[in-house]
Amino acid sequence: MADAMRPAGLGVRWRPSELLLPTPAGLYCPPADIHIDPVRPVARALITHGHSDHARAGHGAVLATRETLAIMALRYGEGFAGSRQVALPGEAIRIGEVEFRFLPAGHVLGSAQIAVESRGLRIVASGDYKRERDPTCAPFEPVPCDIFITEATFGLPVFRHPPAAGEVAKLLESVRLFPERTHIVGAYSLGKAQRLMALIREAGYERPIYIHGAVEKITAFYREEGVPLGETRLVAGQDRKALGGEIVICPPSATQDLWARRFPDPVTAFASGWMRIRARARQKGVELPMVVSDHADWDDLLATIREVGAGEIWVTHGEADALVHWCGTAGLRARPLHLVGYGDEGEAETEAEAADALEA
Repeated sequence: MADAMRPAGLGVRWRPSELLLPTPAGLYCPPADIHIDPVRPVARALITHGHSDHARAGHGAVLATRETLAIMALRYGEGFAGSRQVALPGEAIRIGEVEFRFLPAGHVLGSAQIAVESRGLRIVASGDYKRERDPTCAPFEPVPCDIFITEATFGLPVFRHPPAAGEVAKLLESVRLFPERTHIVGAYSLGKAQRLMALIREAGYERPIYIHGAVEKITAFYREEGVPLGETRLVAGQDRKALGGEIVICPPSATQDLWARRFPDPVTAFASGWMRIRARARQKGVELPMVVSDHADWDDLLATIREVGAGEIWVTHGEADALVHWCGTAGLRARPLHLVGYGDEGEAETEAEAADALEA
């Protein structure tokens, strides 16, 4: 490991499974008696980010970034855990003889990789991550390590995401060409919706952006954190027939509801890495597919694995087999973890958005 981060602990070097191993509840660190992103309530949990398949309520104690803890409180209420502790970026937090560090993952606001280190062995659990620039969150920081745990949501060569700015440009061009039609954009309420707003503003769009009630709480939080989103207005209370030519951002499920049909001749868009697969767009009735993802695509997965320099790769949810095979051809040891309970980009927010929509 050729960086300045100090190895924690002394004694005989751990075998990897002694420091971190998959269990039915999620990744578990026995020396510290703590889980990472557990899928069921546990005594102590480290949380990488606020998406509902990684951040669940009911744990005894939660350690996460300040932003992730705030997002969990917004979604689950202030009593989402017995106690909580803020992890500062890069801060070494010792639990027993293990040091944990939270490093930016570039996925959504507050998202973090977690470096687990003891006795000269360092394992980095990436959580979900992306490498493309995002004006709403800190960029991914590669961390040299012995073992890298990577997601593989888009772990197939077919998934090569175009620049998000170009996809936003397609949206704005459609708004220009069809000024009488409402453009309804399906985007997950945590991260994707706010990223789109920020990119739309960077492209020079100055009109108000209308939002579904399920997007309101998280959008307000991003704004409080200083993310430049411009003026947003709730759709609720508006005369929808007067919203021709406007942009409306809502949860993906709302684009297929009666809610969306009340707008004048709507153009249905959906911002997701899955829009690379045109059959998915047709199946969902998407007229304007936007390939915008908050996960690394195939090329960025490979680049990241090379960059961190790990000799062994563990692959979590997604297309694990293809990435494991590639690692083998590159001379790296690799194995799938088969962790249960983590959704792909099309599933992670369904439960949380449904709850937000009920409140809205």
